Amino acid sequence: MTNPLLPRPARTAGRILVWMLLILLVLVAAAVVWLGVRASLAASHLRAAESTARSVAADIDDPATVSERLPAIARETAAARSLTSDPVWAAAEGLPWIGDQLSAVGVVTAALDEVAGTALVPLIDVASDFSLDALRPVDGRFDLTGFTDLQPAAEAGAAEIGRAADAVDGIDLGGVLPPLAESVADISALLHTVHDGADAVARATALMPRMLGQEGPRNYLVVFQNNAEWRSLGGIVGAMAVIHTEDGAISLSAQASATFDFPRYTEPVLDIGPDLATITAGKPGQWFQNATQVPEFSQAAEISSEMWAREMGMRVDGVLSLDPVALSYLLAATGPVALPSGDMLTAENAIPLLLNEVYLRYDGGAEQDAFFEAAAASVFSALSDGSADPRVLMSGLARAGAEHRLLIWNADEAEQAILDGTTLQGGLPVTDAEQTSFGVYLNDGTGSKMDYYMHVGTDVQWCTGTTGAQEAALLVRLRDDAPADAAALPSYITGGGGFGTPAGVTNTVAYLYLPRGSELVSATATGGGPTPGFSTASDRDHTVLTWATDLRPGEEATALIRVRTPVTDSLLVRATPVIPGTSATIDGACAGLA
Repeated sequence: MTNPLLPRPARTAGRILVWMLLILLVLVAAAVVWLGVRASLAASHLRAAESTARSVAADIDDPATVSERLPAIARETAAARSLTSDPVWAAAEGLPWIGDQLSAVGVVTAALDEVAGTALVPLIDVASDFSLDALRPVDGRFDLTGFTDLQPAAEAGAAEIGRAADAVDGIDLGGVLPPLAESVADISALLHTVHDGADAVARATALMPRMLGQEGPRNYLVVFQNNAEWRSLGGIVGAMAVIHTEDGAISLSAQASATFDFPRYTEPVLDIGPDLATITAGKPGQWFQNATQVPEFSQAAEISSEMWAREMGMRVDGVLSLDPVALSYLLAATGPVALPSGDMLTAENAIPLLLNEVYLRYDGGAEQDAFFEAAAASVFSALSDGSADPRVLMSGLARAGAEHRLLIWNADEAEQAILDGTTLQGGLPVTDAEQTSFGVYLNDGTGSKMDYYMHVGTDVQWCTGTTGAQEAALLVRLRDDAPADAAALPSYITGGGGFGTPAGVTNTVAYLYLPRGSELVSATATGGGPTPGFSTASDRDHTVLTWATDLRPGEEATALIRVRTPVTDSLLVRATPVIPGTSATIDGACAGLA
Protein backbone atom coordinates (compact mmCIF):
# COMPACT_ATOMS: atom_id res chain seq x y z
CA MET A 1 0.00 0.00 0.00
CA THR A 2 1.24 3.45 -0.88
CA ASN A 3 1.73 5.75 2.06
CA PRO A 4 -0.68 8.69 1.96
CA LEU A 5 0.87 12.12 1.48
CA LEU A 6 -1.40 13.68 4.10
CA PRO A 7 -2.15 12.51 7.61
CA ARG A 8 -5.61 11.00 8.21
CA PRO A 9 -7.23 14.11 9.78
CA ALA A 10 -6.21 16.19 6.80
CA ARG A 11 -7.53 13.61 4.35
CA THR A 12 -10.87 13.59 6.20
CA ALA A 13 -11.10 17.39 6.13
CA GLY A 14 -10.31 17.39 2.42
CA ARG A 15 -13.14 14.97 1.68
CA ILE A 16 -15.55 17.14 3.67
CA LEU A 17 -14.40 20.23 1.76
CA VAL A 18 -14.90 18.51 -1.58
CA TRP A 19 -18.40 17.40 -0.62
CA MET A 20 -19.23 20.90 0.59
CA LEU A 21 -18.06 22.36 -2.71
CA LEU A 22 -20.11 19.79 -4.61
CA ILE A 23 -23.20 20.56 -2.53
CA LEU A 24 -22.64 24.32 -3.04
CA LEU A 25 -22.31 23.86 -6.78
CA VAL A 26 -25.49 21.81 -6.84
CA LEU A 27 -27.30 24.48 -4.85
CA VAL A 28 -26.00 27.23 -7.12
CA ALA A 29 -26.98 25.24 -10.19
CA ALA A 30 -30.40 24.61 -8.69
CA ALA A 31 -30.79 28.29 -7.87
CA VAL A 32 -29.79 29.25 -11.40
CA VAL A 33 -32.28 26.79 -12.83
CA TRP A 34 -34.87 27.99 -10.33
CA LEU A 35 -34.30 31.62 -11.26
CA GLY A 36 -34.24 30.82 -14.97
CA VAL A 37 -37.49 28.89 -14.84
CA ARG A 38 -39.21 31.53 -12.74
CA ALA A 39 -37.91 34.33 -14.94
CA SER A 40 -39.21 32.54 -18.01
CA LEU A 41 -42.61 31.96 -16.42
CA ALA A 42 -42.78 35.57 -15.23
CA ALA A 43 -41.97 36.79 -18.74
CA SER A 44 -44.74 34.57 -20.10
CA HIS A 45 -47.27 36.10 -17.68
CA LEU A 46 -46.17 39.64 -18.54
CA ARG A 47 -46.52 38.90 -22.27
CA ALA A 48 -50.04 37.63 -21.65
CA ALA A 49 -50.83 40.78 -19.66
CA GLU A 50 -49.45 42.93 -22.47
CA SER A 51 -51.54 41.11 -25.07
CA THR A 52 -54.73 41.64 -23.08
CA ALA A 53 -53.81 45.26 -22.40
CA ARG A 54 -53.39 45.92 -26.12
CA SER A 55 -56.83 44.50 -26.84
CA VAL A 56 -58.26 46.68 -24.06
CA ALA A 57 -56.61 49.76 -25.58
CA ALA A 58 -58.82 49.35 -28.66
CA ASP A 59 -61.90 49.74 -26.44
CA ILE A 60 -60.51 52.35 -24.06
CA ASP A 61 -63.57 54.59 -24.61
CA ASP A 62 -65.79 51.84 -23.19
CA PRO A 63 -65.20 51.70 -19.39
CA ALA A 64 -67.43 48.63 -19.04
CA THR A 65 -65.24 46.61 -21.41
CA VAL A 66 -62.09 47.77 -19.65
CA SER A 67 -63.61 46.79 -16.30
CA GLU A 68 -64.36 43.28 -17.58
CA ARG A 69 -60.82 42.67 -18.82
CA LEU A 70 -58.80 44.31 -16.08
CA PRO A 71 -59.03 41.28 -13.72
CA ALA A 72 -57.38 39.12 -16.38
CA ILE A 73 -54.49 41.58 -16.64
CA ALA A 74 -54.22 41.77 -12.84
CA ARG A 75 -54.04 37.95 -12.55
CA GLU A 76 -51.12 37.82 -14.97
CA THR A 77 -49.18 40.64 -13.28
CA ALA A 78 -49.83 39.11 -9.84
CA ALA A 79 -48.48 35.76 -11.03
CA ALA A 80 -45.39 37.43 -12.49
CA ARG A 81 -44.83 39.36 -9.26
CA SER A 82 -45.08 36.18 -7.18
CA LEU A 83 -42.46 34.51 -9.36
CA THR A 84 -40.03 37.42 -8.97
CA SER A 85 -40.33 38.09 -5.24
CA ASP A 86 -39.50 34.76 -3.51
CA PRO A 87 -36.49 34.48 -1.11
CA VAL A 88 -34.17 32.94 -3.72
CA TRP A 89 -34.87 35.76 -6.16
CA ALA A 90 -34.44 38.36 -3.41
CA ALA A 91 -31.09 36.86 -2.36
CA ALA A 92 -29.84 36.71 -5.95
CA GLU A 93 -30.57 40.44 -6.39
CA GLY A 94 -27.54 41.06 -4.17
CA LEU A 95 -25.14 39.29 -6.56
CA PRO A 96 -22.80 41.27 -8.81
CA TRP A 97 -24.11 42.03 -12.32
CA ILE A 98 -26.81 39.34 -12.43
CA GLY A 99 -28.40 41.00 -9.40
CA ASP A 100 -28.81 44.23 -11.39
CA GLN A 101 -30.83 42.39 -14.03
CA LEU A 102 -32.99 40.55 -11.48
CA SER A 103 -33.59 43.68 -9.41
CA ALA A 104 -34.73 45.63 -12.48
CA VAL A 105 -37.15 42.86 -13.48
CA GLY A 106 -38.48 42.64 -9.92
CA VAL A 107 -39.10 46.38 -9.57
CA VAL A 108 -40.82 46.61 -12.97
CA THR A 109 -43.02 43.58 -12.29
CA ALA A 110 -44.05 44.90 -8.87
CA ALA A 111 -44.84 48.33 -10.36
CA LEU A 112 -47.03 46.86 -13.10
CA ASP A 113 -48.86 44.71 -10.57
CA GLU A 114 -49.49 47.71 -8.32
CA VAL A 115 -51.07 49.54 -11.25
CA ALA A 116 -53.16 46.67 -12.63
CA GLY A 117 -54.05 45.03 -9.33
CA THR A 118 -54.49 48.01 -7.03
CA ALA A 119 -54.40 51.49 -8.56
CA LEU A 120 -56.77 51.03 -11.50
CA VAL A 121 -59.32 48.72 -9.87
CA PRO A 122 -61.41 51.33 -7.96
CA LEU A 123 -61.13 53.83 -10.81
CA ILE A 124 -62.32 51.35 -13.42
CA ASP A 125 -65.07 50.10 -11.11
CA VAL A 126 -66.50 53.60 -10.79
CA ALA A 127 -65.90 54.43 -14.45
CA SER A 128 -67.71 51.27 -15.60
CA ASP A 129 -70.97 52.89 -14.46
CA PHE A 130 -70.05 56.21 -16.06
CA SER A 131 -70.91 57.07 -19.65
CA LEU A 132 -69.47 59.96 -21.60
CA ASP A 133 -73.05 60.77 -22.55
CA ALA A 134 -73.40 61.96 -18.95
CA LEU A 135 -71.26 64.90 -20.02
CA ARG A 136 -74.03 66.17 -22.27
CA PRO A 137 -75.90 69.09 -20.70
CA VAL A 138 -79.66 68.71 -20.50
CA ASP A 139 -81.55 71.99 -20.84
CA GLY A 140 -78.24 73.79 -20.36
CA ARG A 141 -77.38 71.95 -17.12
CA PHE A 142 -74.67 69.38 -16.42
CA ASP A 143 -75.25 66.51 -13.98
CA LEU A 144 -72.35 66.93 -11.55
CA THR A 145 -72.74 63.59 -9.75
CA GLY A 146 -70.57 61.80 -12.31
CA PHE A 147 -67.66 64.12 -11.53
CA THR A 148 -68.02 63.79 -7.78
CA ASP A 149 -68.34 59.98 -7.94
CA LEU A 150 -65.14 59.64 -9.98
CA GLN A 151 -63.00 62.08 -8.02
CA PRO A 152 -61.87 60.01 -4.96
CA ALA A 153 -60.98 56.95 -7.03
CA ALA A 154 -59.20 59.07 -9.66
CA GLU A 155 -57.17 60.92 -7.03
CA ALA A 156 -56.12 57.73 -5.22
CA GLY A 157 -55.39 55.90 -8.47
CA ALA A 158 -53.26 58.73 -9.85
CA ALA A 159 -51.21 58.82 -6.63
CA GLU A 160 -50.55 55.05 -6.70
CA ILE A 161 -49.65 55.05 -10.38
CA GLY A 162 -47.30 57.96 -9.73
CA ARG A 163 -45.52 55.97 -7.04
CA ALA A 164 -45.18 52.99 -9.39
CA ALA A 165 -43.74 55.23 -12.11
CA ASP A 166 -41.28 56.75 -9.62
CA ALA A 167 -40.14 53.26 -8.58
CA VAL A 168 -39.33 52.32 -12.18
CA ASP A 169 -37.63 55.69 -12.75
CA GLY A 170 -35.44 54.92 -9.73
CA ILE A 171 -33.89 51.81 -11.32
CA ASP A 172 -30.15 52.21 -11.88
CA LEU A 173 -29.68 51.12 -15.49
CA GLY A 174 -25.88 51.48 -15.43
CA GLY A 175 -25.26 47.73 -15.16
CA VAL A 176 -28.40 46.52 -16.93
CA LEU A 177 -28.20 44.80 -20.31
CA PRO A 178 -29.28 47.09 -23.18
CA PRO A 179 -32.38 45.06 -24.22
CA LEU A 180 -33.64 45.02 -20.63
CA ALA A 181 -32.79 48.72 -20.16
CA GLU A 182 -34.81 49.52 -23.30
CA SER A 183 -37.78 47.57 -21.94
CA VAL A 184 -37.53 49.39 -18.61
CA ALA A 185 -37.55 52.73 -20.47
CA ASP A 186 -40.61 51.67 -22.48
CA ILE A 187 -42.46 50.62 -19.33
CA SER A 188 -41.50 53.88 -17.63
CA ALA A 189 -42.98 55.82 -20.54
CA LEU A 190 -46.12 53.67 -20.40
CA LEU A 191 -46.57 54.25 -16.67
CA HIS A 192 -46.14 58.00 -17.10
CA THR A 193 -48.74 57.99 -19.88
CA VAL A 194 -51.20 56.10 -17.66
CA HIS A 195 -50.41 58.43 -14.78
CA ASP A 196 -50.97 61.52 -16.94
CA GLY A 197 -54.40 60.19 -17.91
CA ALA A 198 -55.41 59.34 -14.35
CA ASP A 199 -54.01 62.63 -13.10
CA ALA A 200 -56.00 64.56 -15.71
CA VAL A 201 -59.19 62.79 -14.62
CA ALA A 202 -58.40 63.53 -10.97
CA ARG A 203 -57.81 67.22 -11.65
CA ALA A 204 -60.88 67.56 -13.87
CA THR A 205 -63.21 65.85 -11.41
CA ALA A 206 -61.87 68.02 -8.58
CA LEU A 207 -62.12 71.33 -10.44
CA MET A 208 -65.01 71.08 -12.88
CA PRO A 209 -67.84 70.77 -10.32
CA ARG A 210 -66.61 73.94 -8.61
CA MET A 211 -66.26 75.83 -11.89
CA LEU A 212 -69.75 74.68 -12.86
CA GLY A 213 -71.20 76.24 -9.73
CA GLN A 214 -71.61 73.25 -7.43
CA GLU A 215 -70.63 75.37 -4.41
CA GLY A 216 -72.37 78.54 -5.56
CA PRO A 217 -72.77 80.76 -8.65
CA ARG A 218 -69.67 81.59 -10.68
CA ASN A 219 -68.84 84.02 -13.47
CA TYR A 220 -66.01 83.37 -15.92
CA LEU A 221 -64.63 85.79 -18.46
CA VAL A 222 -63.83 84.08 -21.77
CA VAL A 223 -61.42 85.99 -24.03
CA PHE A 224 -60.91 85.10 -27.68
CA GLN A 225 -57.40 85.55 -29.04
CA ASN A 226 -56.96 86.41 -32.71
CA ASN A 227 -53.99 84.54 -34.25
CA ALA A 228 -54.00 86.85 -37.29
CA GLU A 229 -52.39 89.51 -35.06
CA TRP A 230 -49.81 87.80 -32.89
CA ARG A 231 -49.42 88.27 -29.19
CA SER A 232 -47.16 86.22 -26.91
CA LEU A 233 -49.96 83.88 -25.81
CA GLY A 234 -51.55 83.57 -29.25
CA GLY A 235 -53.19 86.71 -30.52
CA ILE A 236 -54.70 90.07 -29.80
CA VAL A 237 -57.81 90.01 -27.57
CA GLY A 238 -60.92 90.94 -29.54
CA ALA A 239 -64.31 89.58 -28.56
CA MET A 240 -65.06 88.36 -25.05
CA ALA A 241 -67.97 86.93 -23.10
CA VAL A 242 -68.98 86.08 -19.54
CA ILE A 243 -70.25 82.57 -18.80
CA HIS A 244 -72.44 82.24 -15.70
CA THR A 245 -72.56 78.85 -13.96
CA GLU A 246 -74.76 77.70 -11.08
CA ASP A 247 -75.38 74.15 -9.86
CA GLY A 248 -74.29 72.76 -13.23
CA ALA A 249 -76.34 75.21 -15.32
CA ILE A 250 -74.45 77.42 -17.78
CA SER A 251 -75.56 80.57 -19.56
CA LEU A 252 -74.05 83.37 -21.62
CA SER A 253 -74.59 86.48 -19.50
CA ALA A 254 -72.59 89.22 -21.27
CA GLN A 255 -70.49 90.01 -24.33
CA ALA A 256 -68.08 92.84 -25.09
CA SER A 257 -65.40 94.10 -27.45
CA ALA A 258 -61.85 94.94 -26.37
CA THR A 259 -61.76 97.67 -29.00
CA PHE A 260 -65.04 99.46 -28.34
CA ASP A 261 -65.88 98.77 -24.69
CA PHE A 262 -62.54 99.46 -23.01
CA PRO A 263 -60.45 102.65 -23.00
CA ARG A 264 -56.73 103.13 -23.15
CA TYR A 265 -55.73 103.49 -19.51
CA THR A 266 -53.27 106.29 -18.82
CA GLU A 267 -51.64 104.16 -16.10
CA PRO A 268 -51.31 100.35 -16.08
CA VAL A 269 -54.20 98.72 -14.23
CA LEU A 270 -51.79 96.28 -12.56
CA ASP A 271 -48.09 96.32 -11.79
CA ILE A 272 -46.39 93.65 -13.91
CA GLY A 273 -42.95 94.50 -12.55
CA PRO A 274 -40.29 96.83 -13.94
CA ASP A 275 -38.50 94.17 -16.01
CA LEU A 276 -41.57 92.96 -17.92
CA ALA A 277 -42.87 96.52 -18.22
CA THR A 278 -39.60 97.46 -19.93
CA ILE A 279 -39.78 94.50 -22.33
CA THR A 280 -43.41 95.17 -23.30
CA ALA A 281 -43.26 98.97 -23.08
CA GLY A 282 -46.03 98.80 -20.49
CA LYS A 283 -48.70 98.11 -23.10
CA PRO A 284 -50.37 95.03 -21.52
CA GLY A 285 -51.67 97.02 -18.56
CA GLN A 286 -53.05 99.88 -20.66
CA TRP A 287 -54.89 98.20 -23.54
CA PHE A 288 -57.17 95.19 -23.17
CA GLN A 289 -56.08 94.09 -26.66
CA ASN A 290 -52.52 93.73 -25.35
CA ALA A 291 -53.24 91.77 -22.16
CA THR A 292 -51.92 88.63 -23.87
CA GLN A 293 -48.66 90.36 -24.78
CA VAL A 294 -47.28 89.08 -21.46
CA PRO A 295 -46.06 85.50 -21.88
CA GLU A 296 -47.59 84.14 -18.66
CA PHE A 297 -51.34 83.64 -18.71
CA SER A 298 -51.91 84.20 -14.99
CA GLN A 299 -50.70 87.80 -15.43
CA ALA A 300 -52.73 88.28 -18.62
CA ALA A 301 -55.80 86.92 -16.84
CA GLU A 302 -55.37 89.20 -13.83
CA ILE A 303 -55.04 92.21 -16.15
CA SER A 304 -58.18 91.14 -18.05
CA SER A 305 -60.09 90.54 -14.82
CA GLU A 306 -59.15 93.97 -13.47
CA MET A 307 -60.15 95.78 -16.66
CA TRP A 308 -63.48 93.95 -16.75
CA ALA A 309 -64.15 94.90 -13.13
CA ARG A 310 -63.38 98.56 -13.80
CA GLU A 311 -65.61 98.92 -16.84
CA MET A 312 -68.36 96.36 -16.14
CA GLY A 313 -68.52 96.46 -12.34
CA MET A 314 -68.12 92.68 -11.93
CA ARG A 315 -65.34 90.68 -10.30
CA VAL A 316 -65.10 87.42 -12.23
CA ASP A 317 -64.13 84.11 -10.65
CA GLY A 318 -61.73 83.23 -13.42
CA VAL A 319 -60.60 83.82 -16.98
CA LEU A 320 -60.52 81.35 -19.87
CA SER A 321 -58.84 81.90 -23.23
CA LEU A 322 -59.59 80.32 -26.61
CA ASP A 323 -58.52 81.03 -30.17
CA PRO A 324 -60.31 80.29 -33.48
CA VAL A 325 -58.19 77.15 -33.88
CA ALA A 326 -59.50 75.77 -30.59
CA LEU A 327 -62.98 76.85 -31.71
CA SER A 328 -62.56 74.71 -34.83
CA TYR A 329 -61.83 71.70 -32.61
CA LEU A 330 -65.08 72.31 -30.73
CA LEU A 331 -67.00 72.66 -34.01
CA ALA A 332 -65.85 69.15 -34.90
CA ALA A 333 -68.00 68.03 -31.95
CA THR A 334 -71.03 70.29 -32.54
CA GLY A 335 -71.16 70.07 -36.31
CA PRO A 336 -71.87 73.14 -38.50
CA VAL A 337 -73.35 76.14 -36.71
CA ALA A 338 -75.64 78.65 -38.45
CA LEU A 339 -74.70 82.32 -37.99
CA PRO A 340 -77.08 85.31 -38.19
CA SER A 341 -75.12 86.47 -41.27
CA GLY A 342 -76.29 83.38 -43.15
CA ASP A 343 -72.86 81.72 -42.98
CA MET A 344 -72.41 78.18 -41.75
CA LEU A 345 -69.46 78.05 -39.35
CA THR A 346 -67.71 74.68 -39.55
CA ALA A 347 -64.56 73.00 -38.30
CA GLU A 348 -63.14 73.41 -41.79
CA ASN A 349 -63.88 77.09 -42.45
CA ALA A 350 -63.65 78.59 -38.94
CA ILE A 351 -59.98 79.57 -39.25
CA PRO A 352 -60.05 81.29 -42.68
CA LEU A 353 -63.47 82.85 -42.05
CA LEU A 354 -62.69 84.29 -38.62
CA LEU A 355 -59.05 85.24 -39.22
CA ASN A 356 -59.08 86.56 -42.76
CA GLU A 357 -62.31 86.54 -44.75
CA VAL A 358 -64.21 88.66 -42.24
CA TYR A 359 -61.69 91.47 -42.79
CA LEU A 360 -62.12 91.23 -46.56
CA ARG A 361 -65.90 91.33 -46.17
CA TYR A 362 -66.38 94.16 -43.65
CA ASP A 363 -64.57 97.51 -43.67
CA GLY A 364 -65.48 98.65 -40.17
CA GLY A 365 -64.28 97.26 -36.86
CA ALA A 366 -67.78 97.44 -35.37
CA GLU A 367 -69.19 95.11 -38.05
CA GLN A 368 -66.30 92.74 -37.59
CA ASP A 369 -66.74 92.63 -33.82
CA ALA A 370 -70.48 92.05 -34.24
CA PHE A 371 -69.67 89.08 -36.47
CA PHE A 372 -67.26 87.65 -33.88
CA GLU A 373 -69.78 88.10 -31.06
CA ALA A 374 -72.48 86.36 -33.08
CA ALA A 375 -70.11 83.49 -33.88
CA ALA A 376 -69.17 83.07 -30.20
CA ALA A 377 -72.81 83.11 -29.09
CA SER A 378 -73.82 80.60 -31.76
CA VAL A 379 -71.06 78.15 -30.85
CA PHE A 380 -71.89 78.49 -27.15
CA SER A 381 -75.53 77.73 -27.91
CA ALA A 382 -74.52 74.61 -29.83
CA LEU A 383 -72.32 73.45 -26.96
CA SER A 384 -74.93 74.06 -24.28
CA ASP A 385 -77.88 72.41 -26.04
CA GLY A 386 -76.36 68.93 -25.55
CA SER A 387 -76.02 68.01 -29.21
CA ALA A 388 -72.20 67.95 -29.27
CA ASP A 389 -70.52 64.54 -29.39
CA PRO A 390 -68.88 64.32 -25.92
CA ARG A 391 -66.04 62.07 -27.10
CA VAL A 392 -65.07 64.44 -29.90
CA LEU A 393 -65.54 67.40 -27.56
CA MET A 394 -63.24 65.94 -24.89
CA SER A 395 -60.66 65.11 -27.55
CA GLY A 396 -60.86 68.65 -28.95
CA LEU A 397 -60.46 70.26 -25.54
CA ALA A 398 -57.49 68.01 -24.75
CA ARG A 399 -55.86 68.92 -28.07
CA ALA A 400 -56.46 72.63 -27.50
CA GLY A 401 -54.94 72.35 -24.03
CA ALA A 402 -51.87 70.48 -25.28
CA GLU A 403 -51.32 73.17 -27.93
CA HIS A 404 -51.65 76.02 -25.37
CA ARG A 405 -54.82 77.25 -27.13
CA LEU A 406 -57.04 76.63 -24.07
CA LEU A 407 -55.84 78.48 -20.97
CA ILE A 408 -57.49 78.71 -17.55
CA TRP A 409 -56.96 80.99 -14.57
CA ASN A 410 -58.97 80.76 -11.36
CA ALA A 411 -59.05 83.68 -8.95
CA ASP A 412 -59.18 81.18 -6.07
CA GLU A 413 -55.55 80.16 -5.46
CA ALA A 414 -56.47 76.71 -4.14
CA GLU A 415 -58.48 75.96 -7.25
CA GLN A 416 -55.76 77.31 -9.52
CA ALA A 417 -53.25 75.06 -7.74
CA ILE A 418 -55.17 72.03 -9.03
CA LEU A 419 -53.82 72.96 -12.48
CA ASP A 420 -50.19 73.25 -11.34
CA GLY A 421 -47.81 71.78 -13.86
CA THR A 422 -50.35 71.58 -16.70
CA THR A 423 -50.32 73.41 -20.03
CA LEU A 424 -53.69 74.95 -19.09
CA GLN A 425 -51.94 77.45 -16.82
CA GLY A 426 -49.89 78.95 -19.65
CA GLY A 427 -46.78 79.39 -17.51
CA LEU A 428 -43.27 80.42 -18.50
CA PRO A 429 -40.95 77.75 -19.97
CA VAL A 430 -39.66 75.37 -17.31
CA THR A 431 -36.00 74.40 -16.88
CA ASP A 432 -35.13 71.83 -14.22
CA ALA A 433 -33.09 68.64 -13.76
CA GLU A 434 -35.09 66.83 -16.47
CA GLN A 435 -35.66 69.48 -19.13
CA THR A 436 -34.28 72.68 -20.59
CA SER A 437 -36.76 75.06 -22.22
CA PHE A 438 -36.61 78.15 -24.42
CA GLY A 439 -39.54 80.48 -24.99
CA VAL A 440 -40.36 82.08 -28.36
CA TYR A 441 -43.12 84.67 -27.94
CA LEU A 442 -44.23 86.51 -31.07
CA ASN A 443 -45.98 89.89 -31.20
CA ASP A 444 -47.30 91.91 -34.13
CA GLY A 445 -45.93 95.44 -34.27
CA THR A 446 -47.78 96.47 -37.42
CA GLY A 447 -51.25 96.99 -35.96
CA SER A 448 -52.50 94.61 -38.63
CA LYS A 449 -53.84 91.16 -39.40
CA MET A 450 -50.82 90.25 -41.56
CA ASP A 451 -49.79 87.36 -39.31
CA TYR A 452 -52.40 85.26 -41.10
CA TYR A 453 -49.73 85.00 -43.82
CA MET A 454 -46.68 84.57 -41.57
CA HIS A 455 -44.82 81.28 -41.04
CA VAL A 456 -42.51 80.40 -38.15
CA GLY A 457 -40.04 77.55 -37.78
CA THR A 458 -38.05 76.56 -34.69
CA ASP A 459 -35.33 74.10 -33.77
CA VAL A 460 -33.43 73.32 -30.56
CA GLN A 461 -30.34 71.12 -30.30
CA TRP A 462 -27.49 70.26 -27.97
CA CYS A 463 -24.24 71.33 -29.66
CA THR A 464 -20.53 71.13 -28.88
CA GLY A 465 -19.16 74.63 -28.31
CA THR A 466 -15.74 76.00 -29.18
CA THR A 467 -14.45 75.05 -25.72
CA GLY A 468 -15.69 71.49 -26.09
CA ALA A 469 -18.54 72.03 -23.64
CA GLN A 470 -22.14 71.21 -24.49
CA GLU A 471 -24.32 74.17 -25.41
CA ALA A 472 -28.03 74.52 -26.12
CA ALA A 473 -28.91 76.22 -29.40
CA LEU A 474 -32.19 77.80 -30.52
CA LEU A 475 -32.95 78.57 -34.16
CA VAL A 476 -35.99 80.69 -35.12
CA ARG A 477 -37.00 81.48 -38.69
CA LEU A 478 -39.79 83.89 -39.71
CA ARG A 479 -41.12 84.02 -43.26
CA ASP A 480 -43.68 86.37 -44.81
CA ASP A 481 -45.85 84.46 -47.30
CA ALA A 482 -48.35 87.26 -47.96
CA PRO A 483 -49.35 87.81 -51.60
CA ALA A 484 -46.96 89.96 -53.60
CA ASP A 485 -49.56 92.75 -53.80
CA ALA A 486 -50.18 92.69 -50.03
CA ALA A 487 -50.01 96.48 -49.90
CA ALA A 488 -53.31 96.57 -51.83
CA LEU A 489 -55.15 94.52 -49.20
CA PRO A 490 -57.72 96.34 -46.99
CA SER A 491 -56.09 98.68 -44.52
CA TYR A 492 -57.56 96.73 -41.59
CA ILE A 493 -55.39 93.78 -42.73
CA THR A 494 -52.22 95.74 -43.58
CA GLY A 495 -52.44 98.23 -40.74
CA GLY A 496 -52.40 101.08 -43.25
CA GLY A 497 -49.10 102.39 -41.95
CA GLY A 498 -50.75 103.57 -38.76
CA PHE A 499 -47.98 102.25 -36.50
CA GLY A 500 -45.08 103.37 -38.67
CA THR A 501 -44.80 100.22 -40.80
CA PRO A 502 -45.62 100.67 -44.50
CA ALA A 503 -48.65 98.81 -45.84
CA GLY A 504 -47.69 95.32 -47.02
CA VAL A 505 -44.74 95.04 -44.62
CA THR A 506 -45.06 92.91 -41.48
CA ASN A 507 -43.30 94.01 -38.30
CA THR A 508 -42.77 91.30 -35.68
CA VAL A 509 -41.37 91.73 -32.18
CA ALA A 510 -40.19 88.42 -30.69
CA TYR A 511 -39.36 87.88 -27.03
CA LEU A 512 -36.83 85.04 -26.82
CA TYR A 513 -36.77 83.67 -23.27
CA LEU A 514 -33.54 81.80 -22.55
CA PRO A 515 -33.52 78.83 -20.13
CA ARG A 516 -33.55 79.99 -16.53
CA GLY A 517 -30.01 80.20 -15.16
CA SER A 518 -28.31 79.80 -18.56
CA GLU A 519 -25.37 81.89 -19.80
CA LEU A 520 -25.67 83.55 -23.19
CA VAL A 521 -22.81 82.48 -25.50
CA SER A 522 -23.85 84.12 -28.79
CA ALA A 523 -26.83 85.67 -30.58
CA THR A 524 -26.86 86.18 -34.34
CA ALA A 525 -29.60 87.44 -36.66
CA THR A 526 -29.93 87.67 -40.43
CA GLY A 527 -32.60 89.40 -42.52
CA GLY A 528 -35.56 91.34 -41.28
CA GLY A 529 -34.20 94.84 -41.77
CA PRO A 530 -31.04 96.83 -42.34
CA THR A 531 -29.70 96.37 -38.78
CA PRO A 532 -30.76 92.95 -37.43
CA GLY A 533 -29.96 92.43 -33.80
CA PHE A 534 -31.24 92.09 -30.25
CA SER A 535 -31.85 94.09 -27.12
CA THR A 536 -31.33 92.33 -23.80
CA ALA A 537 -33.43 92.40 -20.64
CA SER A 538 -34.51 89.98 -17.92
CA ASP A 539 -37.75 88.64 -16.51
CA ARG A 540 -37.92 86.42 -13.41
CA ASP A 541 -34.43 84.94 -13.78
CA HIS A 542 -34.80 84.53 -17.56
CA THR A 543 -32.53 86.47 -19.89
CA VAL A 544 -34.84 87.88 -22.58
CA LEU A 545 -33.67 88.87 -26.05
CA THR A 546 -36.02 91.15 -27.99
CA TRP A 547 -35.72 90.65 -31.75
CA ALA A 548 -37.58 92.96 -34.15
CA THR A 549 -38.00 92.27 -37.87
CA ASP A 550 -39.63 93.94 -40.88
CA LEU A 551 -40.52 91.53 -43.67
CA ARG A 552 -41.97 92.05 -47.13
CA PRO A 553 -43.79 89.27 -48.99
CA GLY A 554 -41.37 86.43 -49.72
CA GLU A 555 -38.71 87.60 -47.25
CA GLU A 556 -37.47 85.75 -44.19
CA ALA A 557 -35.39 86.43 -41.09
CA THR A 558 -33.48 84.05 -38.85
CA ALA A 559 -32.15 84.20 -35.28
CA LEU A 560 -29.64 81.77 -33.78
CA ILE A 561 -29.06 81.74 -30.02
CA ARG A 562 -26.55 79.60 -28.12
CA VAL A 563 -26.38 79.31 -24.34
CA ARG A 564 -24.27 77.41 -21.83
CA THR A 565 -26.42 75.40 -19.45
CA PRO A 566 -26.36 71.90 -17.87
CA VAL A 567 -27.38 69.10 -20.23
CA THR A 568 -30.78 67.52 -19.51
CA ASP A 569 -32.74 64.66 -21.06
CA SER A 570 -35.15 66.99 -22.85
CA LEU A 571 -34.54 70.20 -24.77
CA LEU A 572 -37.75 72.05 -25.64
CA VAL A 573 -39.09 75.24 -27.12
CA ARG A 574 -42.38 76.81 -25.98
CA ALA A 575 -43.65 78.99 -28.81
CA THR A 576 -46.66 81.21 -29.44
CA PRO A 577 -49.51 79.04 -30.82
CA VAL A 578 -50.11 80.11 -34.41
CA ILE A 579 -52.40 78.98 -37.23
CA PRO A 580 -51.96 75.27 -38.08
CA GLY A 581 -49.76 74.80 -41.10
CA THR A 582 -47.85 78.03 -40.49
CA SER A 583 -45.47 76.58 -37.90
CA ALA A 584 -42.85 73.89 -38.44
CA THR A 585 -39.92 72.15 -36.83
CA ILE A 586 -36.84 73.01 -38.84
CA ASP A 587 -33.28 71.69 -38.61
CA GLY A 588 -29.91 73.33 -38.23
CA ALA A 589 -29.59 74.95 -34.82
CA CYS A 590 -26.04 73.63 -34.47
CA ALA A 591 -25.02 74.43 -38.05
CA GLY A 592 -25.09 78.21 -37.71
CA LEU A 593 -26.51 80.77 -40.10
CA ALA A 594 -25.78 80.79 -43.81
